[in-house]
Amino acid sequence: MIEAVNPSIQQDNQVEVYLSALAQMITAISREDIWAVIQVLFNAWQTGSQIFLFGNGGSSATAAHMTNDLNKLTISPGKPRMKAICLSDNVPLLTAWANDQHYADVFAEQLLNFVHPGDVVIAISSSGNSPNVLRGVEVARENNAITIGFTGDQGGKLKDLVEYCICIPDPHMGRQEDGHMILDHVISNTLRDIICAAA
Repeated sequence: MIEAVNPSIQQDNQVEVYLSALAQMITAISREDIWAVIQVLFNAWQTGSQIFLFGNGGSSATAAHMTNDLNKLTISPGKPRMKAICLSDNVPLLTAWANDQHYADVFAEQLLNFVHPGDVVIAISSSGNSPNVLRGVEVARENNAITIGFTGDQGGKLKDLVEYCICIPDPHMGRQEDGHMILDHVISNTLRDIICAAA
């Protein structure tokens, strides 16, 4: 038999506190910033440019999930497909660079193999200060790729390093990561509709 949750925890109502704060955060996300990123990604689809995504920890999982959605969810029969690649997914290559060189280079070195001018790089970091994420963005800029950041709260160093940034306006890391997943689904679903309607 399942035991009831401690009444004192229920009285604190942490579920309501978290979800109420999440709802406020969603309301405060910049719609203008979201539309700017959608436009960049639609242009990438139009030109056949590659889209690279990466992050650490939970942000790595978000990068992989968004890669899935950009590649599959946006498909419109008879039209070109998006070309999204998650640099967090190749674990052998990731660990090879981390072991043989430095963990700060794990995304930058992969980009050097693939990135071309006009490609898009989406860097995801709640703190905005992860050295390997920042180094990846630096390499993207050096190779004339378009840079996008998903970050949290004040944006850290990432905010000023990228051309387009969406900050999740909440100091709680969990809700920042919730926000990044919401961005994935809002952006991917909107892109699908725009691509389906495109001539």
